[in-house]
Amino acid sequence: MEAGDERGAAEVLRALARHVNCLSEDNKATRRRALEAIRKETFEQRLSSAVLQDVFASLLKPLLKCLLDPTERCREAAVNMITDFLRNVPRPEEALPYFMPTFSQRLAGSELLEPSEELRLAMVQALSLSVEVCGARLAPYLDHMMRILQRTIVDPFPEVKKESCRCAVSFAKCVPDHFHMQSESLVKPLMQTLCHQHFRVRVAAIEATGAVVQYGTGKSVDDVLSHLAQRLFDDSPQVRKGVTQVVGGWLLHLRDRYSYFHKLIPLLLSSLNDQISEIRLLAADLWKQIGAQWENENEEDLKDKLDFPALPPAQYPAGVERPGLGCRELVIRNLSKVLPAVSRDMMDWLASTRVKSAQLLSVLLLHAEDHSTQHLQLLLSTLYRACADSEAGVIHGCLESAKLIGAFVSPEVFLKLLLPHVEDSFAISSSCLAAPLRVLAAVLRGSSGDALRPHLQRIGDSLAHPNVCEESQQPLYLQQLLASVQALLSNCKGDCRTISLQLLQVLVTIQSTAAEPKLQEEVQEAVRTLCTVQSLTRMEELYRQHMDELLSWLSNSLPSWTSYSIQRLQLEVVILQSGPVIGEFLPQLFPLLQASLQPSRDPEMRLQIFILLSKLLLNASNTLDSQGTFSEHLPVFLPELLMPNLVWHAGRTASAIRTAALSCLLALLQGGALTGEQLIAVEEKLTPQVLACLDEDSQLSRLMACRSLAALLSLIGKHLHADTLNKIYPELLKRLDDSSEEVRATALKALGLWLSCLGKDYDTQVYRPHLEFLFQQLLLHMDDPDSHVQDAVLEVLKAGSRVYPALLSREAEAAKDKQRSPVYCDRLLEHIRSSVQDSA
Repeated sequence: MEAGDERGAAEVLRALARHVNCLSEDNKATRRRALEAIRKETFEQRLSSAVLQDVFASLLKPLLKCLLDPTERCREAAVNMITDFLRNVPRPEEALPYFMPTFSQRLAGSELLEPSEELRLAMVQALSLSVEVCGARLAPYLDHMMRILQRTIVDPFPEVKKESCRCAVSFAKCVPDHFHMQSESLVKPLMQTLCHQHFRVRVAAIEATGAVVQYGTGKSVDDVLSHLAQRLFDDSPQVRKGVTQVVGGWLLHLRDRYSYFHKLIPLLLSSLNDQISEIRLLAADLWKQIGAQWENENEEDLKDKLDFPALPPAQYPAGVERPGLGCRELVIRNLSKVLPAVSRDMMDWLASTRVKSAQLLSVLLLHAEDHSTQHLQLLLSTLYRACADSEAGVIHGCLESAKLIGAFVSPEVFLKLLLPHVEDSFAISSSCLAAPLRVLAAVLRGSSGDALRPHLQRIGDSLAHPNVCEESQQPLYLQQLLASVQALLSNCKGDCRTISLQLLQVLVTIQSTAAEPKLQEEVQEAVRTLCTVQSLTRMEELYRQHMDELLSWLSNSLPSWTSYSIQRLQLEVVILQSGPVIGEFLPQLFPLLQASLQPSRDPEMRLQIFILLSKLLLNASNTLDSQGTFSEHLPVFLPELLMPNLVWHAGRTASAIRTAALSCLLALLQGGALTGEQLIAVEEKLTPQVLACLDEDSQLSRLMACRSLAALLSLIGKHLHADTLNKIYPELLKRLDDSSEEVRATALKALGLWLSCLGKDYDTQVYRPHLEFLFQQLLLHMDDPDSHVQDAVLEVLKAGSRVYPALLSREAEAAKDKQRSPVYCDRLLEHIRSSVQDSA
């Protein structure tokens, strides 16, 4: 120090002597004024750095003593003055022997001595400044610094927490050779601060954790890893970005990083799927650096792979950049340690954890490529469970992983493990039978047609197996079954003709059980696609190609059919969808129908089949009779299928079956598939059963019976024997008293047809009593209170006037005086007279 500086320092100290003495006064105002005066005499006088150094050396102890002052303003002034001295003196480290113990006592004592939050912040800032200006010279004060940071990192004031974390980062970098000895002491307070409600505090704690571990011992990684992993789910992007930077930094610079690759890599790769693009790009950049660095460090080990780089797999996802060799190798070499943990996390109770794990799994498989084959058992079992998750994000991640398995693993391998589980879904998950099918569909989508071609028969047989295609009627299960078929059609196209039958069986099964219109439309589209890949122009051609096999397939299970059997629904789909084609296969169809419609079979099932037959017979020319050969099977259809089900049995179900059978008979009579000659051949057995049905309790049955008789009379009425005709009209007359107006009207119409059937062979003299009785009954009903009935009866009697006009005229005259209104009788008599005159 020069002589001038010495005089200057001495003069300044003499000027400050009185103010320094005032710092011990009891009056707080005096102490405060003294501190203000000291500042004026030092910093406001623009003293040289050398003078400031000497002054600071003399003032340090009094100023440090002021930190115990009961007045906050005095303590604040002292802290600010110490901070200014540290910032401006050339040798601040000379103050450390007094500065550090005092600050340690004040901030890290057994009790919190400094009550003011702002002052604690100022003191920590002064501490940070000391690290900045003193650097490595703080090493002897490691104990003091660590004690302070342990307390201030968990300080109640958020600003103190943040400043303490920054101070810890700076201190770790300044004294790396000594810091590691006590670094673990900061782990616990940092982990407590890591969950603070303010995101900036969490960010600061994450950065401090990175430095503490980086410059500390490797043992701390295990202590902080789970806490950092939780921060990847933080709502704040800054927090997630901080974790990504810290983990990436460890993977690049941690001394013992090779030992922790399997624990750190999953954390960094998880950020590749972050919702913020900045974080994704940061993670990708760090990961590239890590892979390149590892590649350089292990160049000898990778020499062959570097010299002869492997081409990407043929089915590598489009638009996805292939990771570098170093990145792929890092994942491959650590996959056996990472996968079990990922599998466990995919079953976590938190949905966010499961979603993150599912996303991570797809990233790992993208790096592992065909090396995932050796882990396939664990991968598939994980995917089965995860695909039953209720969280859409989990399912999406799993399906992406399954597609990658299909792209990278040989079908021979994954089918060997996957198909047995598809065929036995209950062994995997009784709560979600669709899970194995969902995985299969995704794997098939990821694979290629060339790879799948040799295995198509095996896949088709599995999908068409009853344990698979008939396992469940849940919409989700059916959707995944359809997705598997769609994947095959999309990837294999024309090769699917070898399993066309199996795929059609699956599609028929889905269509027979699917209740949702959208799913039905998707099935129809899949059937059309199946036609297209085989160069078939129409769906009927596809059914023509496989109808023999389909009917045989359905016949195999026929003995066990009930109303709940899926086979009945399959039969309905096959018959309705095939359209005119079914008419070409009546010899195969009729034995199946005959066996299923026996009276001993399940009544509900017979009812449904009769409803199906009614639909077909109403449009017989485009269905059963498309080839004009239906008549050849009538000797079987009527006496063996239809008529046994018209026999009366007690019970509502039996009544419903008779109604359905009558409906089927009516459709047959009206559909044009039955000729008069064929009907005459069975009329003798058929008519009594239909007449018996006129007395059914069911109104619909009586109506169907009336309509059937009317249709029968229209077809063969003129060819019936008089005795047969005379058995019909009395039963129809009874229906004129029916409780249903519709039945009465239909019965009247049938009676009109009956009268029109009386030709020359009907001897009116011989059968006069029958006609007399009929006319009397009709005249009686012509006096009905309902005018519509009166009009209808009048028209019937007008038709009857052509049969025996004299008899009807006499009966009308006799009834005229007995009726409430003779108007209708007068109209009838007038009609008879006009008809007689015209004929004369």
